[in-house]
Amino acid sequence: MALLKQEPADGNGKSGAAALGSGAQGRLARPADHAVLEDGRWELTRQLRGLQATAEAQLGITQANVDLVTSGRAEKNAILASDRAEIEVPIADVRVGEIVIVRPGETILELEGGRGWYSRILSEAIGPTGKLYAQYPAEFAYGDAAYKGRQDAGQLKNTTIIKSHFDDYSAIPDASVDKVIWILGPHEIYFTPQNAPGGLGEEAKTYSEIKRVLKPGGLFIAMDHAAPAGEDKKTSAQTNHRVDPAVILAAAKAGGFTYVSKSDVLANPQDDRTKRAFDPTVRRHTDQFLFTFRK
Repeated sequence: MALLKQEPADGNGKSGAAALGSGAQGRLARPADHAVLEDGRWELTRQLRGLQATAEAQLGITQANVDLVTSGRAEKNAILASDRAEIEVPIADVRVGEIVIVRPGETILELEGGRGWYSRILSEAIGPTGKLYAQYPAEFAYGDAAYKGRQDAGQLKNTTIIKSHFDDYSAIPDASVDKVIWILGPHEIYFTPQNAPGGLGEEAKTYSEIKRVLKPGGLFIAMDHAAPAGEDKKTSAQTNHRVDPAVILAAAKAGGFTYVSKSDVLANPQDDRTKRAFDPTVRRHTDQFLFTFRK
């Protein structure tokens, strides 16, 4: 399957690339039944940098925006937009590098859901026939109000919230999940917050639980801020909220996972990996790794 598959972007069957010059500012009019899922386009563009780069190459443009949208029709789509053109792409084709993130109808376990920003995107992408488990430790209490606000607003209707440590998904049946996605969080099992002196999960048990809930052939997708090669994992996590990619690779393999790929789509060689992930000079621009493993 190609990374981008052009689809009609208007009612006249014109593809986004072929219909340059349409609209008041030379941009295709977005169909009225499309609504952007979430603000913060810059962040989404950052996370889908590979898709953005492909859009730029196809359209001959720079600084394309990538918006996930949902339509009134059955399918979910992504809109690759610039000031000159748009391409509409089925959500099933949306990838980070070569990794398919989600498809409608899948069951997804999102680890460390934070305030639910990605949860909403994942929930919409898998649709009413899909199921999302959004997990975070009870110690990360900032998630409580955020998730309640989203649910009160009518979001996350296909979502079960699980408050647990990272080595306990006992609320999820064996072999029931298509993909486990851990965005910027694998370092947390080496981090000890003040309100959890015993830590947030034991490494081997965490990977055992991930493997247990995955279906045969299911994927585990792990992304995090990279620490310097060879640095102690607990030091990296506690000091800078990072982890050496080799640590995650070794832990996953020890847990019985088959390595599939490593993508450098989120790599930033200008980050020397020594600053805290929240340092304003590197925040949202850290050098990040993206692994895919298969059960």
